[in-house]
Amino acid sequence: MNTILHITQRQAWATAKNLGTYRSDTLDSEGFIHCSTVAQVIGSANRFFKNQTDLVILKINIDRVTPEIRYEGADSNNLFPHIYGELNIDGVIGLIDLESNPDGSFILPVEFVN
Repeated sequence: MNTILHITQRQAWATAKNLGTYRSDTLDSEGFIHCSTVAQVIGSANRFFKNQTDLVILKINIDRVTPEIRYEGADSNNLFPHIYGELNIDGVIGLIDLESNPDGSFILPVEFVN
């Protein structure tokens, strides 16, 4: 299955489910929703979300996503998936709690460990 991941606050996801679509603040400011691959998600979490709590990872099936997905980045070795438009709720196939360590950093949830 083709899966990408997005980190968000639990309350933002609850609001999105009630509305039927998910909008990240970056959709308005940058024109897309930032996502990650499994290999990128913890690096992103530790860079942008350190010391935050009540976070969840949205598991997104790219075959179900309605808006365009582009893989973009600073170099060809580290392309990140970006969703250009509101994420349709049925594209989300799972939700995983993102627990922090005592120092505020994150480790890969057991669901992603081989």
